[in-house]
Amino acid sequence: MSGTNNPYGGSYGAGNYGGQNATVNFGSTPAAAPAPAPSSAPAAAGSYISDTTTAGFGKDVIEASRSQPVLVDFWAPWCGPCKQLTPVIEKVVNEAQGRVRLVKMNIDDHPSIAGQLGIQSIPAVIAFADGRPVDGFMGAIPESQIREFIEKVAGPEGMDQAAEIEAVLGDAETLLGQDDIQGAAQLYGAVLQADPENPKAAAGMMQCLIGMGETPRAGEMLASLPEEMAADPAIQAVAKKLEQIEEARKLGDPVALEQQLAANPDDHEARVSLAKILNVQGEREKAADHLLTIMRKDRTFDDDGARRQLLQFFEVWGPKDPATISGRRRLSSILFS
Repeated sequence: MSGTNNPYGGSYGAGNYGGQNATVNFGSTPAAAPAPAPSSAPAAAGSYISDTTTAGFGKDVIEASRSQPVLVDFWAPWCGPCKQLTPVIEKVVNEAQGRVRLVKMNIDDHPSIAGQLGIQSIPAVIAFADGRPVDGFMGAIPESQIREFIEKVAGPEGMDQAAEIEAVLGDAETLLGQDDIQGAAQLYGAVLQADPENPKAAAGMMQCLIGMGETPRAGEMLASLPEEMAADPAIQAVAKKLEQIEEARKLGDPVALEQQLAANPDDHEARVSLAKILNVQGEREKAADHLLTIMRKDRTFDDDGARRQLLQFFEVWGPKDPATISGRRRLSSILFS
């Protein structure tokens, strides 16, 4: 946008994205405008493009833009330049692969937001980031200029984005370790919006679901993943955790198992079952204690099954988990003493 039509000041578009010859002023709309072709009204199918309403604007644009830039395309069915812009901007947004989202708003059905923003001509595209408008342009501008605009809003493509994703994943992992499950889930969700096939983000989101008691949803998410993505070690670790949770449900009452062990401390089967239950309850140190106790008493039990089970725990807990570090140290003292 430029000149007096720009409600955000001179920095918006700075004359580079004017396209003034390809806009429609609201006041010039004919009373009997022809009906649009059915394909021109809805947003294109795709994970990066959606429609919004006045009621949904806060969530779809303001909140969403705190995770990634959101372009809002203000359009109307009778607007010829809008029909020219739609396929081009949707193509470029889809090719950007999550660096930005495109949200479309029909100003005939939802005029108030456009009015509040001072938009007088369409098509008008406003970029939002961190919950506020940061840039924009008017008119059916060429594809090359749309790419420049996205580059300006989203930043350079490539390693910078990859580094940013890794940083967000690190923050999410920290929050998850601090039991801030909601905070971690928000960050993992933001990464999945930008990179839907990121295995670390998918694994983290499933961990959050498990932590919130939504184990069935975590299982559904796992089942929905592409085969190649499901083979990632981070995903496999969650899959094993889900298997452990399902197995623990079938092992009986932990109180009854403790009573069995009190009566017979050498009931190794009961001790393994109790360790598996304690593991899914988050009592990792206690679970490891029981398996190490079996190893000290009888390495031949179940063909060294206690050690193999402990190694499976380590794999799911991860190498940096304090319980893994402590357990490996104690395991070494038994193996090499």
